[in-house]
Amino acid sequence: MQYRRLGRSGLKVSEIGLGSWLTYGTATAEETAKSCIHKAYDLGINFFDTANAYNNGEAEIVMGDALKAYPRSSYVLATKVFFPMGKGPNDRGLSRKHIVEQCEASLKRLGTDYIDLYQCHRFDAETPVEETLRALDDLTAQGKILYAGISEWSEGQIADAAATVSRLGLRQLVSNQPIYNMFERYIERGVIQACESAGMGQVVFSPLAQGVLTGKYKPGQAAPADSRAANERTNGVINSYMREDVLEVAAKLERLAAEQGATLSQFALAWVLRQPNVSSAIIGSSRPQQIEENVKAIELTLSDDVLARTEAILAEVSGFAPMR
Repeated sequence: MQYRRLGRSGLKVSEIGLGSWLTYGTATAEETAKSCIHKAYDLGINFFDTANAYNNGEAEIVMGDALKAYPRSSYVLATKVFFPMGKGPNDRGLSRKHIVEQCEASLKRLGTDYIDLYQCHRFDAETPVEETLRALDDLTAQGKILYAGISEWSEGQIADAAATVSRLGLRQLVSNQPIYNMFERYIERGVIQACESAGMGQVVFSPLAQGVLTGKYKPGQAAPADSRAANERTNGVINSYMREDVLEVAAKLERLAAEQGATLSQFALAWVLRQPNVSSAIIGSSRPQQIEENVKAIELTLSDDVLARTEAILAEVSGFAPMR
């Protein structure tokens, strides 16, 4: 495994991270999740990402329980706050009240004394950014979190937060967690630059486009019965990718990957990691074997010629990822 600094901080995270991809509360799902976490750790992954809202806290419980097998200092544990965790008016957002209360709840569910990276899951237009940033700074001063980050904030919101941090003399935000893959590329249009200016690194999610960039979905064919696209509980997330032109492009990319001696998933992850501002690409996995395959992406270097050929193929998909 190889490691990169998280923005300008001194924290180093594995180039491939593992997210809490699936926790439905059943014994089978829980054991599968734990086996994936253990395999990831054994392969050198040290960055583990979850959120309080994932299955209403259950994902944090499973991840925290699995990671208890290892020294706390040996991994970087990340979680998030923003989405509703109750029906009350203060059970959501980025107010000081919600941030502090949910940090305490996450610490209990994770079974730990501190969170390495605490992330604002989305931007809260109803709370002054100064209030949010002061709350995060206070939690850091208390030792309950070590670093703070954000997820899916716009270029302007990132710049405003950085200016507020500077004006108030607060601790800097160190990361942004956006969606980023060969089809969803909006962060290339300003977000990366804003983050670089603020000393923040990207820890990107969905680098494999919900599985489309693994080669499992073929143009002109029905989705495999056990796939995410065929699962009624999740197909809303993947719907935007299930287009014939997207699947045709994925098939061409798979052939290009094969020329490099790589699988499509390895190729897609190496493509994401070509960006120096990307600190880690967060994968999900339903089997430990998938993690073994994906971590080999760090061994793949894409030449300028291959990157140019990739861009030519991706140009065949028009209007897929508009600027946000």
